[in-house]
Formats: sequence, structure tokens, C-alpha cells
Amino acid sequence: MIALLVGLVLTGCVILIIADILLREVGISFGGADEISGYVMAGVASWGMSYALTELAHVRIDLIRLRLRQRGKAMLDLLAIIALAGTSIVIAVQSWPVLQKTIERGSRANTPLETPLWIPQSIWLSGWIWFAVCSSVLVILTLSLLVKRNLEQADALVGARSELELEA
Repeated sequence: MIALLVGLVLTGCVILIIADILLREVGISFGGADEISGYVMAGVASWGMSYALTELAHVRIDLIRLRLRQRGKAMLDLLAIIALAGTSIVIAVQSWPVLQKTIERGSRANTPLETPLWIPQSIWLSGWIWFAVCSSVLVILTLSLLVKRNLEQADALVGARSELELEA
């Protein structure tokens, strides 16, 4: 559902930009299409990370992983998801002060739209929080599966997929 919404917002942004470009040819402009597209990209990036995570679409270098047995692969997968969760938590925590200062100061964009910056920053921060929650849940699920020695399910949950495996 989130991926569909993100896709629709991105499509709307593309339509806005194309319409603005076409209207410029006749001397009219919406104004602010570039600003809005920047906000959309920040929101799409933060919210899209969670979808990419659940689809195992994040890039991982699997040069060493491919040479290991199932147990070694599981340990590297666990290390990778812990590192990802840790990173996403740090980003989410460090992003809150940005939004907090924006709210306290009533900051607005220094553009003709004068967008209240708490709006795009709230969308951006909520995406990072959701990514931190999703990745943390995957850490817990992966640990649970590894404790039960269910390496195949752990691999299906957070394992890397190489181009070679996808072609087979």
C-alpha cells in the first residue's frame, strides 16, 4: 500500500513538472514545481526504503557471502540487517531535532511558495521512523529464526539475492 502511494505521488510530481515545462512554452508557469519535486523526492526516498527492504532490493556486495555455507551466509545476513537497523535508527533519531527546530521557529521555505517546512520534514521523518521500525522488526525476526536454527527461512527473510540466483 505504501509503495503504491509513493508511486502515485511520484507520478503526480512528474505530471506537475511536465505540465510546468509545457506551460513555460506559452509564458505561464505554476512556479514552485522544482520546490515541490524536492520535497517529494525526500519523502519518496525515506518511505521507499522500507519497501525496498521488504523486497530485498537494497544493494549488498555478496562477493564473500557467495563463497560461504548456509550458516556463514546467515551470520552475514544478520550482521547486515543489524547494521541497517542501527543506521536507520541513528538517522531517525538525529532527524527529530531538525523537525523540532523547524516547528519551534515556524520556519518556512525561502521561496515564493513559502512552504511551512514542518510539512515536508514530517513526511521525511516519518519515513525514516517507519524504516527504523521495519528494519528493527526484521532483526528480531531474523534472530528468532536463527535461534531456532531455521536458516532457510532466515535467508528468505533477509538474505541477499545475487544476479546469478535470480537468473536460475
